[in-house]
Amino acid sequence: MEPRILVLDGNQRASLAAVRSLGSKGLWVTAAETTTTSLAGQSRFAKESVVYPDPCSSPRLFFETILNVIQDLGITFLLPITETTTYIILQYRNELPDQVTLPFPAIDSIEQLANKNRLFEIASAHRVPIPETVFCQNANEGLASLSGIKTYPIVLKPFKSKVLLGDAVLSTRVLIAYSPTEARELLQAHSFFNYPFTIQSFVKGTGQGVFALFKHGSPVCYFSHRRLREKPPTGGVSVLSESAPLNQQLKESAERLLLSAKWHGVAMVEFRVAEDGTGYLMEVNPRFWGSLQLAIDSGVDFPWWLFLVCTDQPLPELEWKYARVRWILGDLDRLFIILKSPSSVYSVSAKLREILRFCLPGLRTRHEVNRWGDLGPFWFELKQYLHALRS
Repeated sequence: MEPRILVLDGNQRASLAAVRSLGSKGLWVTAAETTTTSLAGQSRFAKESVVYPDPCSSPRLFFETILNVIQDLGITFLLPITETTTYIILQYRNELPDQVTLPFPAIDSIEQLANKNRLFEIASAHRVPIPETVFCQNANEGLASLSGIKTYPIVLKPFKSKVLLGDAVLSTRVLIAYSPTEARELLQAHSFFNYPFTIQSFVKGTGQGVFALFKHGSPVCYFSHRRLREKPPTGGVSVLSESAPLNQQLKESAERLLLSAKWHGVAMVEFRVAEDGTGYLMEVNPRFWGSLQLAIDSGVDFPWWLFLVCTDQPLPELEWKYARVRWILGDLDRLFIILKSPSSVYSVSAKLREILRFCLPGLRTRHEVNRWGDLGPFWFELKQYLHALRS
């Protein structure tokens, strides 16, 4: 049977990277989204564009639509990209046809890493540094724990970023409280604190990640990058990044966690590296990441290798090389934020320097979305961007 790959979450840049990677290898691949057209669906490598219902508001209907698409198009490999679609597909994975490969391990392995409360317990047992942590089952336990916390700020971290409730998906977020009063207000204001969460000390430092591919509990390859610019500038989505040597301490910590879970597939292990060099575990995401194209350009073609691993095919030799990738419209947004900031935050000279840096990204910089051999996604993204500016 000819492999047929369905990539979900077509408006994600990681989905575009996956479609380009797999399609360029001659594989039949297509993209799906809640919209009739999507970023990845505009790629010349996408054979079709598939539409499905909003998974957040109608998770079951979304899954049933995917089942119909699998049958109609003869899909053999299903690749969700975001946490929402991933967790819904995993919830109903037993209903998938036998011919469909889903590149994830057993649900217990996923829960060990995706459930942050469980993850931090496992990390502590495997000597992986974690912030000072208080485990809470609900808001009442969290409120009672505040009396024993003396140092602020603190981080309130839900056990999952997406909680599947049956007929809907509850989105959560990590919150920072700078005082006991603010902590109490946050715990009482957000319904997602009715579910398990942790209270952690705030770690001053820089965010770093280890990206990995495992095959049935054994490591296949790793990758690491350095964020050069983010949107917003204070920290957020990477808009300019470059490949970087692996931090050995972080790699060893990530490997201990993934080995303990008998991991299979890709994973993104995030750390915050303190001033003394200690890498504290933040979370593990069992999915592709936003800057996936950078890894591919660096010779670590995760989508292609994931497909080979999951279909028991031999792997090519890894040829790592330096790369730098820029998401130009995200970088433009970042520049707008800086230019609109008050002079107390960015002086006139600082703003002029940022304009110069934007205009001169470096000769070795490649663009993430706009690529000469596949310009459809960039024109699509640009039209969406201009429409948002006008509205």
